[in-house]
Amino acid sequence: QVQLVESGGGLVQPGGSLKLSCVASGFRFSTYAMNWYRRPPGKERELVAGISSFGGVTSIADSVQGRFTIFRDNAKNTVYLQMNGLKPEDTAVYYCYAHKAWGPDYWGQGTQVTVSS
Repeated sequence: QVQLVESGGGLVQPGGSLKLSCVASGFRFSTYAMNWYRRPPGKERELVAGISSFGGVTSIADSVQGRFTIFRDNAKNTVYLQMNGLKPEDTAVYYCYAHKAWGPDYWGQGTQVTVSS
């Protein structure tokens, strides 16, 4: 059974940090590129960060550049999103997404991040 399970969300004050984790199971994680998306309240889902299958290539959205970092540990079937300098506009449900060419893609259920004083 394929699963992507996010964790690490919560309530944090502006300027704080959180580290999200997404643990994969049921598929060959190391062959998949991984993305983090988020859906702010009342808005469309947006791409936050991406990382290639072996971690050699990463991309970060302009809105979080310099504050967020994506990395992965293929030995642990896990992708992470380190979020520093959080702002209220970072409030959203964060999702991990696994994808590859010529293969099925998978979504996690999401984890809520709320940035508020």
